Amino acid sequence: MPEDSRKRASRRLAIARGHVESIIRMLDDPHVYCVDVLRQIKAVQGALSGAGEVVLRGHLEAHVATAHERGDANEIIEELMEALKYT
Repeated sequence: MPEDSRKRASRRLAIARGHVESIIRMLDDPHVYCVDVLRQIKAVQGALSGAGEVVLRGHLEAHVATAHERGDANEIIEELMEALKYT
């Protein structure tokens, strides 16, 4: 995976981690407002989705775009189809 993609994905995952930690702290409060928890959960989902997009783009740029030149286009197509199951 390209270094830039790794750094960007890591940054997004760190954001998600911060949101998860915030949710856990919120849930320690017996008076927590459910909508606030749901809002934070949505933020985590967004951060995870963003990280997935970064990783997929890095894969496309580093491997898929050059598959034909390397002669492994069919293998890359199968790998890409598998990867798309996780997006």
